Amino acid sequence: MSFNSTNTSDYDYTDQEGFAPNAYLHFTIAAAVGIGLCLIGIIGNVIVFWYLFFRIQRNKYTVYIINLAAADFTCLIFIAMLLMVNINKLIGANPYFTGNEKFYLFLETVYDLSFYSGMYFLTAISMERCLSVCFPIWYQCHRPRNLSAILCTCLWILGCTESLIKNFACSINDFANQTNSCTGVALMTFILNICICLPLMIISSSILIFSIRKSFRQRYPPRLYIIIISAVFVFILSVMPISLLWFLMYFRILKSAVLIVSHYFASMYCIALNSTANPYIYFIVGRQWKQKSHHSIHDALQRVFKAEEVEKQ
Repeated sequence: MSFNSTNTSDYDYTDQEGFAPNAYLHFTIAAAVGIGLCLIGIIGNVIVFWYLFFRIQRNKYTVYIINLAAADFTCLIFIAMLLMVNINKLIGANPYFTGNEKFYLFLETVYDLSFYSGMYFLTAISMERCLSVCFPIWYQCHRPRNLSAILCTCLWILGCTESLIKNFACSINDFANQTNSCTGVALMTFILNICICLPLMIISSSILIFSIRKSFRQRYPPRLYIIIISAVFVFILSVMPISLLWFLMYFRILKSAVLIVSHYFASMYCIALNSTANPYIYFIVGRQWKQKSHHSIHDALQRVFKAEEVEKQ
């Protein structure tokens, strides 16, 4: 998750108290490695988007995954751009280029938009699969046909709204002064991320795990169950601790300059790792290790998301 308060362009790495003389070199290396991680994730998400959008028959779950892949792809692109801006700040010839603040605000806004939207898509697909397990008859009879597309559109709008509010209602100066608007933004993100999305993910994943354990002796669990549980687990493990740490920093419980900048790069790494992991989870779960195919990626995604296996209870 990106936060205006952790914008590293606001820090002088050579003068801030607590920074080692060569700290800028360490952060530059960290940024360069992060860009490499983003490139790996970008390739994976492009492949997933291409196959699910153009090559594989679409169903209600592939709609979510297509949108999730688009959100992860966008998130990784803008993480890489943010890291390049910070490398320019650290060792570039023109660190304070014209329009730096507006450009950084644009990057942060789109980055937050893609992150929040991806979080909502993951919550939506886990909740929908949970409902289909708990209330199968009601789900089959009453689910609107275009629910996935409608819900994804609404979630994009929600993610955009949250990003705009966070980036424009809480400037860097407002954050430093802990104004009422910034406190409201902090509470809003805490409620949406920690109090709503996190419990929904945990509850739905727990129900899916229970369903897998209950039916494991009868048949192999559907691959989609494993996909959802793995993606949710990676998201919770990589992103949520960073979110909690940010709230400690906002209320001045943690306020070291080194810790603030370190948190910035840690948050970038965690979100990049989460967005990079998703497509490779699909490939690993869908692959049949005893068989080799010239179309292994297509076959892996087909096995995971084909309608017949998804609908089978």
